[in-house]
Amino acid sequence: MANATLPPNLAKIVERFQRHTDPKKRYEQLLWYGKKLEPMAEEGKIAANKVQGCVSQVYITADLEDGKVMYQGDSDAQLVKGLVALLIQGLNGLTPTEIVELTPDFIEATGLQVSLTPSRANGFYNIFKLMQTKAIAFQLGSVLWGKLIKQNCSWV
Repeated sequence: MANATLPPNLAKIVERFQRHTDPKKRYEQLLWYGKKLEPMAEEGKIAANKVQGCVSQVYITADLEDGKVMYQGDSDAQLVKGLVALLIQGLNGLTPTEIVELTPDFIEATGLQVSLTPSRANGFYNIFKLMQTKAIAFQLGSVLWGKLIKQNCSWV
């Protein structure tokens, strides 16, 4: 996927990682993102928000604000926290449809799969997929809500 087809924030992040060919520099970049991640409320750390298939404890929450998805997340591992922060920064403020239509090609474009262990690379993908699943839930919710309003418009 060309960076030009990515949402602007995500394209900038991919470009930052593409500039670093040294795995150590990529790790440093991830740690920097992790330090910038805003703390997640403890009440969000529940099973429904836990990313499956990660060795680390990873949680993602999502809210819909004015038609845009806003994520929060956390991990008990600093490097994974950086992956969470990277995705949050890249996806926050997009519509559910924009998130659902994204392919995971951008993950490969960052070059991180070369720097990460296979389990962390898989975890990165699983974090992204959970974020997409939460966006799909918002899409379905708005479709169902629209149908409910149409069916019951006589009492509205």
